[in-house]
Amino acid sequence: MQVNHYFDDNVLSIALENAAGRHTVGVMNPGRYQFSTTQHEHMVVISGTLMIQRTHDEEPQLISEGESFDIPANQSFQCEATEMTAYLCTYTS
Repeated sequence: MQVNHYFDDNVLSIALENAAGRHTVGVMNPGRYQFSTTQHEHMVVISGTLMIQRTHDEEPQLISEGESFDIPANQSFQCEATEMTAYLCTYTS
């Protein structure tokens, strides 16, 4: 396992790799963040909500608990957590 620290420790994740693939489980404090991808990412909001805007989105999208979204490889996206939020991210080639 590897612990990742982003944005002055406002976003923390634990990375793992197993037979099902590579994943991170993380938490975000309220705030606005910009992320970049190197692989395709599938994110599921476990608890809380995220307002995201991908490069192809005309308007920001609200992603609530239990909902998911995908980000293609080599893209960046804006993300706003309005409350402490937990997520699961799965990476694919």
